[in-house]
Amino acid sequence: MSKEKIKQAYEQLATSYNDLIDHKPHNAYYDRPNTLGLMTEIRGKKILDAACGPGKYAELLLAGGAEVTGMDISKQMIHHAKERNPDQGTFFVHDLEEPFPMLKDHSFDIVLCALAMHYIKDWNATLQEFYRVLKPNGTLVISIEHPFFEYTYFKSKQYFNVEAVKCTWGGFEYPVEMHSYRRPLQECISPILRNGFMIDALLEPKPVAAFEKLDPKHYKELNEFPAFMCIRAIKK
Repeated sequence: MSKEKIKQAYEQLATSYNDLIDHKPHNAYYDRPNTLGLMTEIRGKKILDAACGPGKYAELLLAGGAEVTGMDISKQMIHHAKERNPDQGTFFVHDLEEPFPMLKDHSFDIVLCALAMHYIKDWNATLQEFYRVLKPNGTLVISIEHPFFEYTYFKSKQYFNVEAVKCTWGGFEYPVEMHSYRRPLQECISPILRNGFMIDALLEPKPVAAFEKLDPKHYKELNEFPAFMCIRAIKK
């Protein structure tokens, strides 16, 4: 699967995504409140927002008193992140699968990676970089698509494999074909443990009440079966 296809998809939908991100139900009232809930204290903390998109997480973290550095593979997403957070934070284009030489060892209290790890086939190198830039006892917070949901959604026949998948995203200015990797639960957990982290929280989230007004169908579904999974891990 071409990484370029993923980057091109986000370049195409970046403006529409940015326009919708404040109240897009799956982001605003499902992913963000649950993922942010795993960060118990952010004031005064240095946070790496890995795959920051249009900078909505960064906006909330900056408002909470954090110092934020954001990176994303999409130039357009970084453009919107800078516009959303003028004169605040540091934002730059970078691929999560590549080393982060511009970031110093032990320089962050928290690494956040929201809904991005499923674009990476082999998590090891990325997790090693997260480990390197975190301070001792630093915190990694990630949200991912739930492996059981993905197995059903993509009608997979090979649960134990890490496999390339694709679907069409609607709800934006025009449909966008999105490529990613589906993986079993053990391939979501084992790489985190193998690369020096201790998992101390795993959340199968439910949507908050505001979701129901905007999308009652998916609100009902998400209260019956999760689409995402949120993990907090500590650098050992």
